[in-house]
Amino acid sequence: MNLQEARMEYARAYKLGQKEYSQTGQEHPAVLDEILGENPINTVVSVGLVNIPTERIVGTKSAGRIGAFSKSFLPLLPMETEFEIKWSELCAAHLSDEGIRDPIVCYEYLGNFYVQEGNKRVSVLRYFDAPTVPGLVQRVMPEHSDEPRIQAYYEFLEFYQSTKMYDVQFRQPGDYAKLLSHLGKTMDDPWTEDERRKFRSWFYYFRETFTKLGGQKLDLLPGEGLLLWLRIYPFSDLGELSSAELRKTMSALWENMISLAQDDPVQVQTEPSHEKHSIFTKLIPGMDHVHVAFIHPRDLSTSPWVSGHETGARYLQDALGDRVVIRSYFHADSQEQAEQLLDEAVEEGAQVVFTTTPQLGRATLKAAVKYPKVRFLNCSVDAPYSSVRTYYSRIFEGKFITGAIAGAMSDNNRIGYVGSYPIFGVPASINAFALGAQLTNPRAEIDLRWSCEAGQPVADFIQSGIKVISNRDVPTPNKMYLAYCDYGTYMVDDSGSLVPLGSPVWMWGKFYEQVVRSVLDGTWENAKGQAVNYWWGMDSGVIDVTLSDALPEGVRFMARMLRQGLRRGAIDPFNRRIVAQDGSVKNPGGRGFTPEELLHMDWLCQNVVGQIPTFDKIQPFAQAMVRELGIYRDQIPAEMEGSL
Repeated sequence: MNLQEARMEYARAYKLGQKEYSQTGQEHPAVLDEILGENPINTVVSVGLVNIPTERIVGTKSAGRIGAFSKSFLPLLPMETEFEIKWSELCAAHLSDEGIRDPIVCYEYLGNFYVQEGNKRVSVLRYFDAPTVPGLVQRVMPEHSDEPRIQAYYEFLEFYQSTKMYDVQFRQPGDYAKLLSHLGKTMDDPWTEDERRKFRSWFYYFRETFTKLGGQKLDLLPGEGLLLWLRIYPFSDLGELSSAELRKTMSALWENMISLAQDDPVQVQTEPSHEKHSIFTKLIPGMDHVHVAFIHPRDLSTSPWVSGHETGARYLQDALGDRVVIRSYFHADSQEQAEQLLDEAVEEGAQVVFTTTPQLGRATLKAAVKYPKVRFLNCSVDAPYSSVRTYYSRIFEGKFITGAIAGAMSDNNRIGYVGSYPIFGVPASINAFALGAQLTNPRAEIDLRWSCEAGQPVADFIQSGIKVISNRDVPTPNKMYLAYCDYGTYMVDDSGSLVPLGSPVWMWGKFYEQVVRSVLDGTWENAKGQAVNYWWGMDSGVIDVTLSDALPEGVRFMARMLRQGLRRGAIDPFNRRIVAQDGSVKNPGGRGFTPEELLHMDWLCQNVVGQIPTFDKIQPFAQAMVRELGIYRDQIPAEMEGSL
C-alpha cells in the first residue's frame, strides 16, 4: 500500500471515529492516572513482552493525547495534520512486508491495558482488526481487599502464571478455577503452546457468536457467558459445532445470559404472588388440567427427604383432584440418570417439573433449555438462571421457635446443635435458634457440631453433659419422625432416655399446591430475563412446627404464641441487637435483615460455640451439595471435568 492509499484509509477511520465519538457521548479512551487517582500503588511489576489482545487496550497512561482518539482508538484529528501523516505512514507500513514491529509500551491494571507509548500504532492495528498488539508491559498491582473484582484479579495472576494468556477475563472469585475445571486442568498445570492456540481459537469462536447475539450490550463478559454455556455443553463442542449450531445453543440460553448480567440476578419472592383477578388477568389463558412430574434422587425407602416431597405430591393430588396428573421418578443419582429421567418425564407429558434436591440443578437447567415450553423448578436457592425457578423454605423461623423451647428446657445453659451442611440459609437457622434460646434463657450457650463432619455429635453432646439437643428437622408432619428422636429437638431425661420436644417441619404440599394453581389459573408470572427464587415461610403455610405431647404446657403456650407472631409477621427473629462471635455488631437493632442477607449469612452469633467447617473437613457424601450451594463455594477447588 502506498501513502496515498493509506491516507484514504485514514479518511475512512476518521469518519468512523467521528461517528463513534458522537454516539458514545463524546467519550475518549480511559486514563489510568485518573482511575488510580489518589489510591496508593503498592507495586509496579515488569511483565515483559506480551501479545496483548487488542480489545483489552482500553486507554492511555496519562491524559496527554486522548483528545486525538475516540473510545476505541479511532482517530479524531482532521486530514492534513501531522497526526494524520504519521498515522498514514504507520498504516502503509502495517500493510506492507515491513509491518509494524516495534512493541508499544503500556501499563496493565486489573487485566486492562493503558498505552504510554504507541497510541497511533494501537489505533492502526485496531482499525484493521488485528487480534493482538505486541507490548512491553508494566503491571500495576492493586491493593488486596475483599472486593470480588480484586480477589478475582489475584486469581487471574495465578491463571496467567500457567497459561500466559490475557484473553479471558472474570470479575468473580472462583471463576478462573471453574473454567480450568471444564478444561481438565488446575491452576498449577502448565500449558503447552498447542493448548493455548486451541483455547484461543475456540474461545474467540464462542466470543464472536456471543457478540453477534448482542453480548456487548449486556453487563456480562464473554468469559462469564462461556461459563454458563459450559454448565450444559462440554468445551470440546466448540471444536465440532457449526456456526449455526453454536448460535442455536447460545440463543436457547440467552434469557439466562440476560439474567446473569443483572446486578441482582435472583429475585427472591418471600410470599406467594396474590394476583387480583381484574379484567386483564381474566384474559390470561389458564389450563383445565396439568401434568406434574417429581424427579427425586434415591427413593422413598432410603430417603426421608424424598418421603417428605412425596408426601407433598400426595397433598397436591388430594387438593386438586382430577385437575392434576402426577408422576414421580426415582434414582436420579447421577447427572446421566437425572438427564434420562427428565427426558422421560417430558416425553410422558410433563408440563411442570419439580426436581427435589440442589444436586439436580445442572441437569434441570439443561432440560429447561432443551424444553423451553415446560416449567422447571429446582429445590435450591441462589441460582441465577431464568429458565429454572428455585424454591426453598425459611426454615430459620421454625428454628427460632425450637431454640426458644430449648432455652426454656435446658437446666445447665448448654444446648447442642447438629448443623447439616454449610450452605446458603443454614447459618441463618443456627443463629435464629441461638437467638430463640437467648430469648428464654439469656445465659444459653449453643455448642455447634456438624453432621457432614466425621464423628458422632449426639453421643459427644450426651457424654459432655448436654441435656437438650437440636438435630435434623422433621421432613414431614408425621409425628413418627419426632417421636423416634432421630429428628427435631429433644431432651435427655434423668434415665438417659431421649424425650422429644419439637421440630420445624416441611409442608411441601402447601407450596406445590400454590405453584400449580398459578399455572392452572394463568397467573404464573413470566419473569423474562429474571431468575426467581421462592423462599416462603410460616406466613405462607410451607413451614410449621410440630410440638411434642411431652412439652410442658407453659412452654407449649409460648411456642404457639411465637408461631402465631411469625405467621402474622409481627415477630422477626433478627430485628434486635445482634453481636457475632468476633465481637462485631451485625445489627444494632431497629431493623431486620433482607432475604439476601439472610441467605448469604456467613457468621455466627456470639452465644454459639463452634465454627463453620471448611471444605477439607467435610465428608465426601456432603461435598456435592456444598460445591453447589456452599456459602464459601467460590473458594472451593473446582471439580475436574472435560478436557482441553
